[in-house]
Amino acid sequence: MTAKETLHRLVDELPDEKAPAAEQLLEGLRDGEVDPMLVASLTAPLDDEPTTPDEDAGASEAREQYRGGDFVSAEHAKRLLLS
Repeated sequence: MTAKETLHRLVDELPDEKAPAAEQLLEGLRDGEVDPMLVASLTAPLDDEPTTPDEDAGASEAREQYRGGDFVSAEHAKRLLLS
């Protein structure tokens, strides 16, 4: 299967609510206007190194804090950084 055939299949399987984001990304790729950091994060190899128990505990704690509403929104972080 070619890459384009795979893309067509993925688009057909995409949930409707995710279609606008996919459209924006594909248009950006076509037009050469995609954020280079986004491309880097999407094309980076998977991190396959094992985590330590301390890292797992920290990630678990961070998830619980997020679920409990203990986080700073991106907009608020931008305001803090730009002020």
